[in-house]
Amino acid sequence: MSTGPGLESLVDQTISVITNDGRIIVGILKGFDQATNIILDESHERVYSTKEGVQQLVLGLYIIRGDNISVVGELDEELDSALDLSSLRAHPLKPVIH
Repeated sequence: MSTGPGLESLVDQTISVITNDGRIIVGILKGFDQATNIILDESHERVYSTKEGVQQLVLGLYIIRGDNISVVGELDEELDSALDLSSLRAHPLKPVIH
């Protein structure tokens, strides 16, 4: 995975990370290294379910290993705050199979 200029422009911004095991973690990107290990602050995991709304599990300061990252994306905080996560239903993501 290339770090390129993409991650540098996201430092101190809220991002969403999808891990290889299908977890979705949202937090403020505080740093990263050449192996794309990332440090998130004020992070939480969003757990999706078809039966109940999205659960948000507080993680706080969190490190994710680069080899466990599938997707990193910028989060539109205005759009995100307008979502009613308690009424949102979705299937959890399946793990990435290489």
